[in-house]
Amino acid sequence: MLNRSLLLTLACPILFLMDISAQPFIKEIEAFRRADSLSRPPEKPILFIGSSSFTKWTSVSTDFPGRRILNRAFGGSSLPHLIQYADDVIFKYDPRQILIYCGENDLTGGPQITADSVLQRFERLMSLIRSRLPRVPVVFLSLKPSPSREALLPVMREANRLIEARIRKMRRTRYLDVHNPMLNADGSMKEDIYVSDRLHMNRKGYEIWMPLIRPLLAD
Repeated sequence: MLNRSLLLTLACPILFLMDISAQPFIKEIEAFRRADSLSRPPEKPILFIGSSSFTKWTSVSTDFPGRRILNRAFGGSSLPHLIQYADDVIFKYDPRQILIYCGENDLTGGPQITADSVLQRFERLMSLIRSRLPRVPVVFLSLKPSPSREALLPVMREANRLIEARIRKMRRTRYLDVHNPMLNADGSMKEDIYVSDRLHMNRKGYEIWMPLIRPLLAD
């Protein structure tokens, strides 16, 4: 028979994999923790959270001079991940304002994820935020169009419609449409605002977002 120490040794890789699977994006979260330990984050920042469209906006702080902005978005995330790591990416920073770009990746989870699924996930996130930060203003950016995800456009538009309607009934919460400004006059997508993967934006894309976001930022 295998002795107990050998059994534990054999089990360790399995337990490690199980632990990692239960904590997706833990490396990104640990990187935020390390960054905070090395350099104290700004007090009461304007907090950007969500997925890669914010993660890749590395110039966001300099694009809005005079604002204390902290970017804690992590690429590939969906709304349940923001809920899972809310203590690490939201509450520990005591933000003065929160901007959210998330929900697009949710729709890649399979046909069972509908526009209503995204709405319900958004509502759970907002319920969590309001339970701890009832007066902090929140801005939710609409799901953007992406040429590589053209097949998802109808459900993206429906998710945007549902979330916008829900936000109209919320206090201190704004919906920001970035979807339509990224389209041509004929409704087609602007191909020149994306990098080669046709999913993430280049500088031209962010230059569309900047004048939309700027008036909504807290002083």
